[in-house]
Amino acid sequence: MAFSTDLSECPKMSRFVKKKERALEPFLELESASELHVEREHKLARSLAKKLGNILNNVCSFFSIILYNKIIEQKKIYHFFSDQEINNECLAVCDAEYFNCSKNCENSDCLRKCAEEVIACENSCPCGADCPTGCVDCPEHPLCEDECEDAQFINNDYKICVNSAIYVLDFCLKKCPPEIGCHNSCYENYTQMLFLCPCIEQETTTTTQITPIEPSDVFILVISYYVDKSYLQSGDGSLQISATINAPENRYADYAAYALVNGKLHIFGGRYDGTKIARLDDCTLNELTVRLNEERKYGHAALSIENGKKALICFGDSGDIRKTCEIFDGSTTVSTFSADSTHYFGGLGLYKNQPASVGCWTEKHQKAETLSATGWTALPNHPKRISVHSLVGLENQSLLLIGGRDSGNGGGSQSGIWQLKDENWNKIGELLQV
Repeated sequence: MAFSTDLSECPKMSRFVKKKERALEPFLELESASELHVEREHKLARSLAKKLGNILNNVCSFFSIILYNKIIEQKKIYHFFSDQEINNECLAVCDAEYFNCSKNCENSDCLRKCAEEVIACENSCPCGADCPTGCVDCPEHPLCEDECEDAQFINNDYKICVNSAIYVLDFCLKKCPPEIGCHNSCYENYTQMLFLCPCIEQETTTTTQITPIEPSDVFILVISYYVDKSYLQSGDGSLQISATINAPENRYADYAAYALVNGKLHIFGGRYDGTKIARLDDCTLNELTVRLNEERKYGHAALSIENGKKALICFGDSGDIRKTCEIFDGSTTVSTFSADSTHYFGGLGLYKNQPASVGCWTEKHQKAETLSATGWTALPNHPKRISVHSLVGLENQSLLLIGGRDSGNGGGSQSGIWQLKDENWNKIGELLQV
């Protein structure tokens, strides 16, 4: 049967084609509007940059947050145009599919089917009938997915938004007085800013599954040799923010040992005062009236025990102090069992939920011990004459020994990551830097 291209015989298809022709007319207008929008964006950016310079010189972080919100509002306008561009691309794909479909048709039923398919295709596009607000409604659309895959590397909108939030956070923290409430408020604002960024996932769930904490969501307080050099380090190492800590003396925390007691960070001993105990209240180290029973200036360690209700403080730099231990409950200190071996710079960590220590800097031995309710007992010797390392207890009741110095190798640094599990030491990894 011959196929006629005279659409007057098919009024519905004639109207459809004319509709498609009219639909193409606004594209040139949209392109012109987009160019005008870009020019306005450039002017706006220059204006905002000038205002930002004035603000940073004259006002505090509160106004920076207001400025940030203004930027976000402008970015929302930009995202509309960005999604509109995706819509144009999607419509072009639909048109191509319609062309490929219709060119093989030999009857009106075939053309009608192609028309229905192209309408469904257009409706599914970002900014189409099924996704009226763009990629927000259809994040799984193929043209939307690409924008958020590896967004931290390829999506400039995401990177600009996140960097702006980080900048405001840093500015806010630096303006905070030594009050933890101010710092918490800065982080709350930071989180709210991130929620406005493209590609940030805001998942809700009704299951009991616990979402693991990402390293980038954790900040570690580092109190350095000089207290005024303290900082917050993100868990993934990507961000470092200065922290204001007040102390009686700038070297107050030098060589001190640290542990949490009743949810508060406490420091014990150290070079400035070997018997002091101080508590971090908000951003101030307040010295307590209670003292350590032994002077512990160097090489000692502290560990939270009994679910954080108490701290075990052990060892030191001379004589039998290198074996002794005491327990602090938040108000008093009581001596407890001494280790069988010295553990100067041997550290403390949990192995099978009990305190353990490994090695000694001065005696250069490999001995490991664990403390139970009846005293210290021997564990398998470490393969190296190890000291000045970090000990970390894991949920599987094993113990990690990370880094340190190897006295069997002239006291040089060792990069190994060792695990004590089921009474056996095994090397399970290497540090990238030592």
